[in-house]
Amino acid sequence: MSTARVAMIGHAFMGAAHSQAWRNVHRFFDVGLTPQMSVLVGRDATRTAEAGETLGWQRTATDWREVVTSDEVDIVDICTPGDTHAEIALAALAAGKHVLCEKPLANTVAEADLMAEAAQRAAHDGVRSMVGFTYRRVPAVSLMREMIAEGAVGTIRHIRGTYLQDWLVDPASPLVWRLQADKAGSGALGDIGAHILDLAQFTTGQRITGVAAQTETFVTERPLPDDPSRSGAVTVDDAMVALARTDGGALCTFEATRFATGRRNRIGLEVNGSHGSLAFNFEDMNVLEHYDPSDGDRSGFRRIQVTEPTHPYVAAWWPPGHGLGYEHGFVHQARDFLTAIAEGSDPTPSFTDGAQIQHLLGAIEQSAGQQASWTSLP
Repeated sequence: MSTARVAMIGHAFMGAAHSQAWRNVHRFFDVGLTPQMSVLVGRDATRTAEAGETLGWQRTATDWREVVTSDEVDIVDICTPGDTHAEIALAALAAGKHVLCEKPLANTVAEADLMAEAAQRAAHDGVRSMVGFTYRRVPAVSLMREMIAEGAVGTIRHIRGTYLQDWLVDPASPLVWRLQADKAGSGALGDIGAHILDLAQFTTGQRITGVAAQTETFVTERPLPDDPSRSGAVTVDDAMVALARTDGGALCTFEATRFATGRRNRIGLEVNGSHGSLAFNFEDMNVLEHYDPSDGDRSGFRRIQVTEPTHPYVAAWWPPGHGLGYEHGFVHQARDFLTAIAEGSDPTPSFTDGAQIQHLLGAIEQSAGQQASWTSLP
């Protein structure tokens, strides 16, 4: 088995999750490539060194530009805030490195389009790239996609997506980078809304063609992390709601908020069709609910325990009934990326897919700025 030397840029929340994946993927899956956790990059040398030791990286560095052009790196994994995605990814692709980039792909449509174009050019030389919409890799979500393709719901009429969190309910929560537009691009919209928009398209195979949306910032100022006696402006949205249509004629509703008190990380996706329904809730992530009206007077939503070896990704893990957790989606993501590199195929979701979501986020922002006017997408 060949080795793929990985450089990861960023070591906070997503860095820890990605590190878990790089450590374990080849121990459970036959991926054709053994990832070598070569170098971890961060801005602060001391904190990066501590993270590198904790997370299992061979060495650490503070200059990502030097790292992404190094002959000792094969894969660049971008786990930084959105304002740096484009610069790092473009440099890595130009240096012939395979690139995994966290979502959303960029902070603007223009940046995302540049990244997608660069990725398409690099693909001609065998350089692979992928954007990290990790929830696609939850086995129940992948099974949902399979069942819809098999006709389990018939003609799709409704798509209902929600992503509910509550970590910003307290006005005293500090002004972290996710609340600053220059770093994050947008708030709940891009951070968590992007996930449900991607999941809706991924599971149904349909594309969103237009939106009407509203956004809201409930707390407009927050304490500065380094000096709580002072405050700074929140420059992103706290919540988003949107109506949408798909190219298959489905009517959609989406909601993303960080102010749903009591909801820690509730991702909900329900698809209603002419012959049935499917529903998923991440807070019960090993279950997919299926309604089949052909059951007659005994019909009702039944729970499918997505822990059987015949279900997507599950055979590599534990015996039936032994559920998976949040971190497994990242392992599955690394598995799919490494497999594509080893096979010489293009992984999904591609940078082009990521750019399409960025256009959708842009359309939602545009609609919200025009008081929920209908905004069509190409």
